[in-house]
Amino acid sequence: MRYELLVFDWDGTLIDSAPTIVGCIQAACRDLGLPVPDDARASYVIGLGLHDALGYAVPGLAPADYGPIVERYRNHFLARDSEIPLFPGARALLGALRERGHILAIATGKSRAGLARALENTGLRPFFAASRCADQCAPKPAPDMLRELMEELDVGDTKTLMIGDTVHDLKMAAHAGVPAVGVSHGAHPKRDLAALEPLACVENIEELTQWLAQNA
Repeated sequence: MRYELLVFDWDGTLIDSAPTIVGCIQAACRDLGLPVPDDARASYVIGLGLHDALGYAVPGLAPADYGPIVERYRNHFLARDSEIPLFPGARALLGALRERGHILAIATGKSRAGLARALENTGLRPFFAASRCADQCAPKPAPDMLRELMEELDVGDTKTLMIGDTVHDLKMAAHAGVPAVGVSHGAHPKRDLAALEPLACVENIEELTQWLAQNA
């Protein structure tokens, strides 16, 4: 086993939520009469902490005015949350990795409450030994999530692998000195992920399963 600890991003990596997140950001802006970001701008912020995400998605909006847009976003997202599907093969992949003896963890831009709800909806809670969320420590692309997970689970950086669908995931891994694999079926296009030179850039869970079987 080359990597003892496998850290997964959540949205856009294991669960097909990127289109829903983009649509909810746009709907929240529309509700409040704010400029509506296009798909590329809205999808770029997936995985970031709340303030960084809003600062990019709605440039010019004062932090003091974030409250109403957060409320509208959550209203739209909660209405769809329980219906968002896992990517095909994700559950089987996690089960196979656990059976092989890997420790699995999550590093996500979601809030702790949001991740708890998602794990409950999908039934994936038992697969993961630990997790870090954007309201617990410095969000991506800061290295804090990975560093705290490695410390909690007592695994070094050379034995840890980050798996995510955004440049924020790959930058976090680089800042923490951890190798990474990009998955291009989520929020960010393959060319942007590949530019950060991860160990691999796969297109879906099937390719990720094959790569991990051969290399992890």
